[in-house]
Amino acid sequence: MRNWFRRFMQGRYGNDKLNMTILWCGVGACILGMLIPGAVVKLIFSTLSYVLMFWAIFRGLSRNTYQRYQENRKFLGWVDRIKDREHRHYNCPRCRQTVRVPRGKGKIAITCPRCKEKFIKKT
Repeated sequence: MRNWFRRFMQGRYGNDKLNMTILWCGVGACILGMLIPGAVVKLIFSTLSYVLMFWAIFRGLSRNTYQRYQENRKFLGWVDRIKDREHRHYNCPRCRQTVRVPRGKGKIAITCPRCKEKFIKKT
């Protein structure tokens, strides 16, 4: 049985942080649907939980590993930006490059490392 599963999963993406987050959101939606009274609310949350769990299974069994890797990489970058309490992130108005600057410095002139555009922002 284990060899069959190994052969089945060969070439498929598998599990990652984004998948686990989607699954936990699906479980949370299921629990909220059970706790909140009302038939319509239960229907909405149960449908949402099924959609989220189906999406996680789809991602795990997908053979397009490059696309799933890129999705996970974007998700982890987004999570890192939220967790970063010491820096602010701005986009360059000219080339849209993300520039990270320290927080709490007041108004500063930021120079884009890609296009050398200068812009002023409050940190």
